[in-house]
This record gives sequence, C-alpha cells and structure tokens, in this order.
Amino acid sequence: MFRLGHQFRRLIIVLVAVASIGGWLVLNPESYEEAISFDTEASSDTPIEPGQRTALEVLAELETKGRSPKTNYSRERFYSTWPTVDGCNLRQRIIKRDFGDNAVLGDDNCTVLSGEYDEPYTGQHLVFNEKSEISSGIQIDHVVALSDAWQKGADLDHMDDETRYALATDPLNLIAVDASANQAKKDGDAATWLPKNKKFRCQYVARQVSVKAKYQLWVTAAEREMIEKILAQCPNEPVLGL
Repeated sequence: MFRLGHQFRRLIIVLVAVASIGGWLVLNPESYEEAISFDTEASSDTPIEPGQRTALEVLAELETKGRSPKTNYSRERFYSTWPTVDGCNLRQRIIKRDFGDNAVLGDDNCTVLSGEYDEPYTGQHLVFNEKSEISSGIQIDHVVALSDAWQKGADLDHMDDETRYALATDPLNLIAVDASANQAKKDGDAATWLPKNKKFRCQYVARQVSVKAKYQLWVTAAEREMIEKILAQCPNEPVLGL
C-alpha cells in the first residue's frame, strides 16, 4: 500500500475525486512511457538480473485466502473511464506501447491509426490497416481483473479509493490484447483462465503476481497451485515493477 504523508494523502484524494469526473489524472504518469517486452518464449533458462526477484519468490509471500463477496463491486469503484495522461488517452498509450515501432500515429502523436504486433494471449501476429479495425479487434485487459481484485483485497474494507484507481490505471496491469480472448477471460484468475498462447503463460502469471504483490492482494489456494505449476517451468521468471 502507498505510504503517504497526511497532507499529501489528502491532496491525492481530492485529485483522484476530480479525475473520476474529468477523466484526466493518472498517478505517476511518467511510468506510462516505460516499454514492456512481450517476448513469447518462456524464460526458464534466462539468468535472473542482479537485484531482481523471481515470481516464485514473491508468490511465496502472498497471502492465501478465499474470495471475499462481490457485494458492492462495480468498475466505477476503480475508475469511470480511460483517463488522459500528458494529453494522450490511456487506451491509446497502451496500444502505442505494445505495438512499439509498428504503430502508425495520427497528428496528435497519440491515436494509433494502424499497426501490427505479436498478440500475447493468442500468439498470433495481428495486422490492422485502419483505426476501426483496432477499435473492434483490440481491448485493453486488466491482467488482474478488477472484479478479481475486488474479491481479493481491493474492496471497500481493504483498499482506499486512490489505490483502487492506481491499480486500474497502472501500466503494469494493462495489456493490449485480442478482443475475443479478453472476452473469454472475463474476470478469471489463473485457476480459471490462462492465455491460449502457452509460451506467454510464464510472463502472464508473473505479471499477475507482480500486480498482486504491489497492491497487497491475495490469491486463492487453487490460484496459487496453478501459478506454481506454471512457474515451475520457468523458475527464473522475474517479477516486474517491484
């Protein structure tokens, strides 16, 4: 959980309240410039970098509990719409980030008009010739689904408003993915849904562990078992953003 001074904390609460109405503020906007690699090869033979921790190590520190009730859950408890970060809509920022150099941008240097990339959930190389194709074919997935987060530590009894907002808009928790794959996932955790692309599963569950550790969320016993099973194939898979 974030450690903020009393006066600064009050300021952040006010700003987040404004953001929920105007849809313009994101905490730590500079973090949205960080490129995130989506290599589709498992990293079991990749040596861990000095100072990095493995997802298995961090998973061991996560609390194991059952789900809390879904009572009072809604997406609006986290955010009302995609905010704007330094003049660019967050959805467009994530697409631009994940398309990388293959993104063709509009005059605003934000809107992705066309492009191509290796989609992580299906493993397909997707090509988009028009913005309308991107709009219908790409969705921004919360790697840890907001409903899942709500039931594992992000509800009203465990997390404050500004931290929920940060969780929902954190680039660590956002990936541009195939729309049908995202719809199939719904709010599943690792015990109920995994990407069809098996080569991406190590990175996928490591990212879930990273998000849950960063925001002090817990895992269920079944979720832990599945994550451990996957990470056993890639024990050097690092956590991110921690």
